[in-house]
Amino acid sequence: MIGRDLLGIEDLDREDIERILDTAEHMREIGRRDVKKVPTLRGRTIINLFFESSTRTRASFEIAGKRLSADVINFSPSSSSLKKAESILDTARTMDAMDPDAVVVRHGTAGVPRRIADILDVPVINAGDGAHEHPTQALLDCFTVQQVKGRIDGLTVTIVGDILHSRVARSNIYAFRKLGAEVRIAAPPPMIPVRVEETFGVKAFTSIREALEGADVVMALRIQNERLEGAFFPSVREYSSTFGIDRAKLNYAKEDVIVMHPGPINRGVELAHDLADHKPSVILDQVRNGVAVRMAVLYLYAGRRSSGPGASE
Repeated sequence: MIGRDLLGIEDLDREDIERILDTAEHMREIGRRDVKKVPTLRGRTIINLFFESSTRTRASFEIAGKRLSADVINFSPSSSSLKKAESILDTARTMDAMDPDAVVVRHGTAGVPRRIADILDVPVINAGDGAHEHPTQALLDCFTVQQVKGRIDGLTVTIVGDILHSRVARSNIYAFRKLGAEVRIAAPPPMIPVRVEETFGVKAFTSIREALEGADVVMALRIQNERLEGAFFPSVREYSSTFGIDRAKLNYAKEDVIVMHPGPINRGVELAHDLADHKPSVILDQVRNGVAVRMAVLYLYAGRRSSGPGASE
């Protein structure tokens, strides 16, 4: 995978995903050591271009790079030449001229990582772009389910929330389906994309009970107030009552169901307070596994395209 871009799960096949998850298993072991560092990417430079706010993704990419002994540079738009009207692409070209080995990009507009990848000679890793995709979030979610359930093939995964605006939902639909899971989505009608069943091969529900019936995994999505441009539901209280996940609604799912959330959580809206912190929630496992998965991604992708597959440096 050295020299390739990671722009979306849609571009990967099952073998690619499984290779990343298998590599993450080895990286996870590093996180259990007293000294959580290996020399794997020593001498490599990773630049994090985060044009959009982030806590979990940015921190875990930084930790991942440093645990692999890479030099990690965090770019901040607030203190950059973007304040002087420099374009995003010119900023990217400037970073590329400093000879990094990989660039991690997060942006609020769909397609920006791909635009940057088109002009750079180094791998570009999408850390989330608008409502398009968030590939490493889907990879860590799959990794978490695999760790807890022992498999993904044959499971039923229900994703609840603002599917229309969610890059997490899109990437997870691609990933779980490619690994053999049945994926269902549940949301108020305005939050379900048009022709979603035909486009993504998922079952869409407006009844939370039907969506949760027999589910092995339930993933709640954050209500993204910053992306909503209209009234997609009457009120937060009504959304919470109808689609918020609590223990009563989980009775419709399987007895050993697990609950996930990509964070940050609007407590009491998408998830009941007690579910956010206690079993069957695996939310903190998702965060922990995010470091291992992003270590795997950097390990597999970081390197100039000209170096070619199998290059040692």
